[in-house]
Amino acid sequence: MPRGIAWLPAAALLMVLTLWPMAGVAAEPNALWAALARGGHVALMRHALAPGTGDPADFRIGDCSTQRNLDDVGRTQARRAGDAFRRNRVAVARVLSSQWCRSRETAELLGIGRVETLAALDSLHGRREHEEAQVKAMRQFLDSLTIAGPSVVLVSHQATISALTGVYPESGGIVVLKLKKPGAFDVAGSIPAL
Repeated sequence: MPRGIAWLPAAALLMVLTLWPMAGVAAEPNALWAALARGGHVALMRHALAPGTGDPADFRIGDCSTQRNLDDVGRTQARRAGDAFRRNRVAVARVLSSQWCRSRETAELLGIGRVETLAALDSLHGRREHEEAQVKAMRQFLDSLTIAGPSVVLVSHQATISALTGVYPESGGIVVLKLKKPGAFDVAGSIPAL
């Protein structure tokens, strides 16, 4: 066998293993926007760009001056995402956010509905001891939603979204969930940041 060919089976296996978790997942953004417009879905959005990682040691909920916040790029991302919800005619039943300022600001800048906070969406970065309880609370919340109703928008954090879905979204990215009962969902795919 010529040199350089021996790695092909290993490369093919690696490709299959990499793509396998996405098998059956609609990844085309237009199809995902159409699904959200039909209702019965959840747009689980990671807050828009807020440079840095985690929060300062003196972090306090309710005091944005102690937190990592959106920059101008992040604010633009959030507004563009809101424009995309309107352009794609997505009727939104509710908009909920974590209590962190960068998530609340993202949700508000979407401009698609009154923003409520939901502690289950709070950041798990550096707070893994809360993961089991928050994932359970998120599943209970999802179970409370009407499958046939308009879609719901949730704005959260990477660690929290990953704990629930296994997906690692980029800042401003949206993971689309198709609701099932009881308390179950399928990951329909991800829409990249706008």
